[in-house]
Amino acid sequence: MVNKKPILRRCISCNEQKEKKELIRIVKPKDEEIQIDLSGKKNGRGAYICKKEECLNKAIKAKKFERCFEIQIEKDFYERLRGIILG
Repeated sequence: MVNKKPILRRCISCNEQKEKKELIRIVKPKDEEIQIDLSGKKNGRGAYICKKEECLNKAIKAKKFERCFEIQIEKDFYERLRGIILG
């Protein structure tokens, strides 16, 4: 039996490397708006964030997603993301 290595991704906010399933993927498909990708399989440029409110607050303050995707992000997007993180 082959022992698979876990898929690691880095949080855009705290810069910690974690397993992909422990993070939330944010994706920007070509010519579309930024989306929350809970499946982790949508096409497009992706970035990951921890499921912690402090990481989200830090990312918002430092405009991490705006820099990553080179777009302006609406406040309601962050509120939807906060709702997912807080459960």
